[in-house]
Amino acid sequence: MSAPVRQDAARSLTILGATGSVGQTTLELVVRHRDRYGIEALTGGRNWRRLADWAHRVHPRFVAIADTSVWRDLKQALSGLAVEAAAGPDAVVEAARRPADLVMSSIVGVAGLAPTMAAVRRGCTVAIANKEPLVAAGAQIMQAAADHGTTVLPVDSEHNAIFQVFEESNRDQIEQIVLTASGGPFRQCGLEELKDKTPEQALAHPNWDMGAKISIDSATMMNKGLEIIEAHHLFGFAEDRIGVLVHPQSVVHGLVAYSDGSVLAHMAAPDMSSPIAHALAWPDRVAVPQCRLDLLTTGDLSFEAPDPVRFPALRLAREVLRQGGGMPIVFNAANEIAVAAFLDRAIGFTDIVRVIEAALERQSPAAPGSVPEVLQLDAAVRELARAIIGPAGRAGHGDASVAMPAAQF
Repeated sequence: MSAPVRQDAARSLTILGATGSVGQTTLELVVRHRDRYGIEALTGGRNWRRLADWAHRVHPRFVAIADTSVWRDLKQALSGLAVEAAAGPDAVVEAARRPADLVMSSIVGVAGLAPTMAAVRRGCTVAIANKEPLVAAGAQIMQAAADHGTTVLPVDSEHNAIFQVFEESNRDQIEQIVLTASGGPFRQCGLEELKDKTPEQALAHPNWDMGAKISIDSATMMNKGLEIIEAHHLFGFAEDRIGVLVHPQSVVHGLVAYSDGSVLAHMAAPDMSSPIAHALAWPDRVAVPQCRLDLLTTGDLSFEAPDPVRFPALRLAREVLRQGGGMPIVFNAANEIAVAAFLDRAIGFTDIVRVIEAALERQSPAAPGSVPEVLQLDAAVRELARAIIGPAGRAGHGDASVAMPAAQF
């Protein structure tokens, strides 16, 4: 067995969502640089085996599992290890409050909001890898960061790329920031073809190895819609100064255009190890041997405008950002339910956006003033989205779209 990560290392680290893809990559980098990091806390959703395995490898001080039904299994798996452990959503929030120098927030979905906010309010450095908390409560998170002296680091590859070439001292001279998108597995598919795409096909991303939810979001380009809202909160730019380019090679991850005509672009191999390592070591750098960009073998780099007909999620994202209020929460919550329904084969691929649009047409909430109010609205929209899908959706997606208004494509 390898030596445990040192608890007296220079930087203590908490990983929220340690059993997911970002959490796993973060832990692999920590083990590679075990002399630099000590693990304060690890959290997981319900994968107690993976969480326990990592606990034995890196010896955290605290472990939390969100799903209380697997608590006994986790507790038994941690037997003999000197670690404090707990279960339930409150335990995950407690992990976020532990005294770590850096919190990697990577819990998928709005479930990551409460622990992310708890970490931000503690005044440490918080690396945010999950889009949904910023989409649902970006104004509250960034205000809390300002109030508590918290440094927020973006880990999403596009936002991390922009962060690296964003000259804060020349903010007034920035004309536009640009997010790039691979276009996903269906970039060249016709609109009629999209109706019959299966979860397996949607999960087969051409460039990135990601979790199920974000892979589906990439296929619908919903991920880029969420990232527009995320970028608005992270960088303080209005929607019309946030561009999107489809870049199939996934080599250029973000661009910043300045008033003198300069465009600074960040380039790297399509590997999440790079932005995660950047956040872990910031403001320094740490070696990541496995991800290197070789421009000689990359070939041509191409760019194109996203197709608004095949990928209407981008249009909807810009609309909800302009409308403001609680509309981004509706947008995100409806998407989470629709993606889950598609993965369960309850609705078709193109029905994902139809569900979101139907929810947006039926809701026009004011902006919530607190995290509990955000979560209350989120829960209400989820019920609305389930009702839109309805029993017909659960019976088979062929009938699900009958109850939904036609998408305004």
